[in-house]
Amino acid sequence: MKHIQAGAPRPLGATWSKRGVNFALFSSNATRVEICLFDAGGSELLRHDLPARSGDIWHGLLSPGQAGPGSHYAFYVHGPNEPQKGHRFDAAAALLDPYARALSRSLPVRGQVIDGDFDWGDDRPPAIPWRDTLIYELHVKGFTRLHPAVAAEWRGKYLGLTVAAVIEHLKSIGVTAVELLPCQSFVTEQFLLDRGLRNYWGYNSVAWFAPANDYAVQDAVAEFKSMVKKLHAAGIEVILDVVFNHTAEGNEAGPLQSFRGIDNSVYYRLMQQDRRFYENVTGCGNTVNCEHPQVRTLIIDCLKYWVEEMHVDGFRFDLATVLAREGNGFNEHSAFFKSLRAEPALAYVKLIAEPWDVGWGGYQLGRFPPGWAEWNDRYRDTVRAFWRREPGKLGEFAERFAGSSDVFRHNGRKPTAGINFPTAHDGFTLYDLVSYNERHNEPNLDGNSDGHNDNLSWNCGVEGPTDEAAVNRLRKRQMRNLLATLFFSQGVPMLQAGDEFARTQRGNNNAYCQDNEISWVDWRLRGHNLDLLRFVQLLAQLRRRHVEFRRETFLKGAASRASVKDVTWLNAGGTEMKQGEWQDGNLRTLGVWFAKHSNFEGRLLLLLNAGDSAQTFSLPATPADAPWIRQFDTGIDSLETVSLGQARDYRLDASSVALLEC
Repeated sequence: MKHIQAGAPRPLGATWSKRGVNFALFSSNATRVEICLFDAGGSELLRHDLPARSGDIWHGLLSPGQAGPGSHYAFYVHGPNEPQKGHRFDAAAALLDPYARALSRSLPVRGQVIDGDFDWGDDRPPAIPWRDTLIYELHVKGFTRLHPAVAAEWRGKYLGLTVAAVIEHLKSIGVTAVELLPCQSFVTEQFLLDRGLRNYWGYNSVAWFAPANDYAVQDAVAEFKSMVKKLHAAGIEVILDVVFNHTAEGNEAGPLQSFRGIDNSVYYRLMQQDRRFYENVTGCGNTVNCEHPQVRTLIIDCLKYWVEEMHVDGFRFDLATVLAREGNGFNEHSAFFKSLRAEPALAYVKLIAEPWDVGWGGYQLGRFPPGWAEWNDRYRDTVRAFWRREPGKLGEFAERFAGSSDVFRHNGRKPTAGINFPTAHDGFTLYDLVSYNERHNEPNLDGNSDGHNDNLSWNCGVEGPTDEAAVNRLRKRQMRNLLATLFFSQGVPMLQAGDEFARTQRGNNNAYCQDNEISWVDWRLRGHNLDLLRFVQLLAQLRRRHVEFRRETFLKGAASRASVKDVTWLNAGGTEMKQGEWQDGNLRTLGVWFAKHSNFEGRLLLLLNAGDSAQTFSLPATPADAPWIRQFDTGIDSLETVSLGQARDYRLDASSVALLEC
């Protein structure tokens, strides 16, 4: 019997069956490919040429006596080392399989064969409609690393997210989907290691199919599946933040780990005038070449694997503009979008774009195809500017609040195409947004030169922590204002982990390399800021209760056939806003009056005052003189529901929001 048989060209990667392990690797420019197995200590056990080639796929089958689940492996790929032509083959380099389902825990950047069998029981995707979705962005490690109810060995791990107290917290604030920062296997850049730091966020991937071992107790694949199964049982979807735009191999001076040595000119976008160098529209040294059919196939195969085998419910694509870059830049009808749309397994998953990269023409908010949602940074910036009392923001604030129709109203898209967020992992936390005017990134050891300069933040009078009671009260009020705006805006709200109880990163707005208490969620703050947490819980209840806050059509402000408007924008005098008022740069007050039913029964009135002084609002008449009921007022600490009786005016303090209902 031969030591290695021809095997099959599909599926790519290392596939275990009763016949053994089939290895298949794409490389159009290689001249020879070897498969090598290692023991747990890194010593070579065997090495064989892959004996068959079908088109550009090299393949071979090792018997069960030679390889099986747990086997550590790598490829050695022979070919021309001609950087000027785009080829960087090195037969001495052990290369990671792009389709590796797991990485070895004991060996650096080696694939490991898996069985993949798992008892999913009656697991089903929660299939939450976009209109009812509340996304919670979290870091697997940072979220439970300090959680007192999580057993020590599970803290910071996939299994930490299965603990009842963790899931109960998520449910209490209305979370329907967790969006996990990268869980694809990643490594730390050398320059960070030289500084004694490490890549914490994980946007430096080396293996797209393999869940990161960093977050596993023993078996990353099985434990990731257990996490998904438990979250699904609680009605919570799992969305992965995926990185297909670049890899950890960096620029031409970077390490040879996988793609570069397998088929450099296929997998990366190279500078046409000098193919030794890489296009770098990601700011990370290289750019994945999604124009090539094999690269698109790899990405689609990877997405299918995470959906079919790992049961995830959606993806947030980092620097998603890269995926649709073709010869003339971003193409909303690109081959990638067509390939994705043609894959039945991905027809109903949630697709979220970070709609920009750092290259020319990289900002593409609103231009992704129907079926996609997009991070709406215009919402973030407008809401921040409005609440920090910048002039001339009222009109745009109303547009963002109403669903950003100017951005998304085309090709049948809905308000749910916009992912609204005041904060995310990249930037200040909510508490820091109202506590710091400047970034404080000194721990990153980059001379405080990294991170965003203009954060549209406001420290409320004092930079950083303070004992001044008035400042702290204003900060708490501003956080409530931003949260209320988020929960009641049209579109899909996204809350950053810990913002519901004022998590801080001590003013660091680029904590990508801070794998420590700066980034980890401090659960002691939950008790210290229980009032803020209860406010968020109330907002979640109100959003669920009132369909007005989660529509599938944009707010128009126009009368229906029943002569009822979906929304009426009111001035402080209680009359409809006029064109001149929208253009008044000094106006910072607004009433948002929702019609609930065509028979005028039930009304919601949201009053906003972003000014620096109190404002008295005239209240609209109610059916049969029914009293207005105050659901909350961010200028008042109490969350008790209060009847306003027959009052026809309402005084709203500076920097406050109130919700009234009748």
